[in-house]
Amino acid sequence: MIQLGVHTDNWRCLSMGFEQACQAAVKHGVRHIEFAVINGQNFIQAMGYDPCVSLQTNPRRLRKFLDQLGLEVTQIDGSYPLMGPDGSAYGVQYVQQSIRFAAEIGCPMVDTVDGPNEIPGLSRDEVFRITCDNYRQCLAWAEDYKVIINVEPHGPYTTDAEFMDRLFRYFESEYLRFNMDTGNTFISGLDPLEYLQHFRKYLAHAHIKDVSPELAAACRGEETGIGMSFVPVGGGVNAENIKKCIEYLKQTNWDGAVSIECYGTDENIRKSLEFLRPLVA
Repeated sequence: MIQLGVHTDNWRCLSMGFEQACQAAVKHGVRHIEFAVINGQNFIQAMGYDPCVSLQTNPRRLRKFLDQLGLEVTQIDGSYPLMGPDGSAYGVQYVQQSIRFAAEIGCPMVDTVDGPNEIPGLSRDEVFRITCDNYRQCLAWAEDYKVIINVEPHGPYTTDAEFMDRLFRYFESEYLRFNMDTGNTFISGLDPLEYLQHFRKYLAHAHIKDVSPELAAACRGEETGIGMSFVPVGGGVNAENIKKCIEYLKQTNWDGAVSIECYGTDENIRKSLEFLRPLVA
């Protein structure tokens, strides 16, 4: 069964806080959410203008708040770029603490990505070696806390099927899985359905993003990832690919959650849900 949810990051561009984002989800009849975390403090988030959650937040109190609204968290977005030297210095501890926090609130998985650009001065083999070192440290936590680490296509390494194949085969761990993103795969020049089919074996979660015609014309094949879509899901040039991906998941009896990622106006969320609900039913 496909569970339809939203990412609270949809409300970031509207300067809304986490509680407001959760209440907006409930207003639209959504019971599954995903949210991002920050490792420390950010005054924008503290002022209520960013829907992230600090990892220093009391997780038990957060769980009570979510229970009051009837919300389940399908994934924590712990997406500090994990590939390369910065991933070693900052990303590993960020993901480790995201895993701990996820376990505390009963969330089953944490999302990870690479950065937007190739790392200067390092070959792909060198990046792969560092990446494996970084994920090895995070997987030790994942196994102890029983929380899955997902890898999302977002940058030049994760939209490279060969690199991703090597990473999954290197570990062959039930705690290292795939978070599909329809928007990132499309904007990078890939066929979203083909990429999904390629990594179906590892699929644990998905992001559903459409792409506006203007953004596709300007960036497709030049960029590898986008934060969100400013058009509703079903309102862009990626709509047919999204339909094919959902149909494929149903045909293969996939059981899991998908998060809508779009600019979080009431109209966009409403239209996205109207497009997706009949598809996942």
